[in-house]
Amino acid sequence: MFIVAENQKGQIVGYVMGKVEQDPPYLKILGDRYLPWHGHVTALTVAPQYRQMGLAKQLTARLDQACEQENAWFMDLFVRVSNKTAINMYKRMGYSVYRRVVGYYSDNPTGKGDSEDAFDMRKSLSRDKHNRYIRDKGENYRINPEDIYHG
Repeated sequence: MFIVAENQKGQIVGYVMGKVEQDPPYLKILGDRYLPWHGHVTALTVAPQYRQMGLAKQLTARLDQACEQENAWFMDLFVRVSNKTAINMYKRMGYSVYRRVVGYYSDNPTGKGDSEDAFDMRKSLSRDKHNRYIRDKGENYRINPEDIYHG
């Protein structure tokens, strides 16, 4: 799914790219590491001069709606632990940290070290009435990148 926001001149000023996915059913033996049917925010960006206008929230809300129609359990995304602005924005949208992925980004822009950790952030959708796929204090739950993807 690819959703864009345009200005009055028809120029693209923001977009969200996402998908609905799940691990293959035979991997249910992984327990809480198994990823059921869920929406994933692959990319979200808004041009600097159009930020703080609610466009990111509008774009992700449309992606949420599409994933709700697909009967997904939750939405998830990955964000650098150093990107406090994005983390706070996602929290305001209802996301919380599910887990910390150690060394997820190997292109550390600070130049310090070889990698940077990511937060895997999630938000329950209406199918997950008991917040089964959300975790308290996810910042303290650490995994390695190879423990995320299975299929």
